[in-house]
Amino acid sequence: MSGTAPVSTLGGWRRDRFSRNGTAHDVYERGEGPGVVLMPELPGITPEVLGLARHLADGGFTVVVPSLFGTPGAAPSAARAAAVIGRACVSREFRALALNARRPLADWIRALARDLAARTPGPGVGVVGLCFTGGFALAAAVDESVLAAVAGHPSLPLPLGAARRADAGLSEEELRDVARRTREDGLCVLGARFTGDGLVPGDRFATLRARLGDAFECIELDSGPGNAAGFGRKAHSVLTREVREAQGHPALAARERTAEFLRRRLAPLPDPGSG
Repeated sequence: MSGTAPVSTLGGWRRDRFSRNGTAHDVYERGEGPGVVLMPELPGITPEVLGLARHLADGGFTVVVPSLFGTPGAAPSAARAAAVIGRACVSREFRALALNARRPLADWIRALARDLAARTPGPGVGVVGLCFTGGFALAAAVDESVLAAVAGHPSLPLPLGAARRADAGLSEEELRDVARRTREDGLCVLGARFTGDGLVPGDRFATLRARLGDAFECIELDSGPGNAAGFGRKAHSVLTREVREAQGHPALAARERTAEFLRRRLAPLPDPGSG
């Protein structure tokens, strides 16, 4: 695949510190409009993650990106990625191998979503997770402030064995609450993966289809041998590293579909007194 992914920098972003119940992380904010929490992928808030964040902010959202691991703004490298992955895999916050797990970081993300919802327009906020944080978007959707969740190539739990391959990345209690909210509150979930991505097995999305029904929208890009777009066999980051700003590019279309999904769910309700 020729070309490079869209990137950006931390220039123009406001930095703050968000703390709840003993957990604190720096957060970066930009834009105006309905709120979106965008969680980074490994190894952190890379230029490619910032490219997606800037695209959403320019598209009319208030975007908040928490720094959960790595060095914000730093370009990825093999050494940096290995160090971050090693720490993240043993972190209690992520519980990378745990089945049916309520992961501690999810409570902090829900609090961040509530804070953003309280100060931005619209009926609620969206949460986007990428790779290691993909399943946290689902876990965040337990909270009533979240009306749209995007699970971008969710890789937790690491898919070692059949049970982990099918695990949706949150506890059974949380998944039941998410399913209930799709029925009662109009919550919608969007998932994105490459068909050949071993880190994000098809079994995981099959679980979400079975449990969420029509409330689960799915983007699956062909990365099999000889695929028309030329994606490599290790293609993983649907919404960031694999995007090319070229007409008809499948990952670019996936990014646009994601932005439209958020826009459709989070657009402010019309003022009953207007008109």
